[in-house]
Amino acid sequence: MAPMVWSHVGLNCADQKTTEDFYTRYFGFTRARVVDLGDASIIFLRQGDVYLELFAAGTEPGDTPQHDGPAAPGRMRHLAFQTDSVDGFLATLGDAAEVTLGPLDFDDFICGWRTVWVRDPDGVIVEVSQGFEDEHGHHDKDGV
Repeated sequence: MAPMVWSHVGLNCADQKTTEDFYTRYFGFTRARVVDLGDASIIFLRQGDVYLELFAAGTEPGDTPQHDGPAAPGRMRHLAFQTDSVDGFLATLGDAAEVTLGPLDFDDFICGWRTVWVRDPDGVIVEVSQGFEDEHGHHDKDGV
């Protein structure tokens, strides 16, 4: 079997422009492609090897996730990004997004690990962390 390579996450948006502006301004994405479907379009944003695919959706909100996101099976819990400074990110973000949880320090697990969760314009929970590191030398037989 050929190796798998990460592709993208598709997000449903009440307003594609607002969502695009949020991820380009605060997360460093740039527009990579627009697919014209006639009566709608799909916008691809890119940041390094990560893509977000933005779909126009109705304006009816779904359940509003809280804290670090929904815990129900089959639902995405949250998107996650790394930064050098959670406090710096929050200062840049200002009041552009609601903080749903944190910032929290996880020094008991990894020295310097700090995380905050915010809500994007469409209600998706986005985690922003600093200081997370992989655990070295501890993997089970499946590589986890």
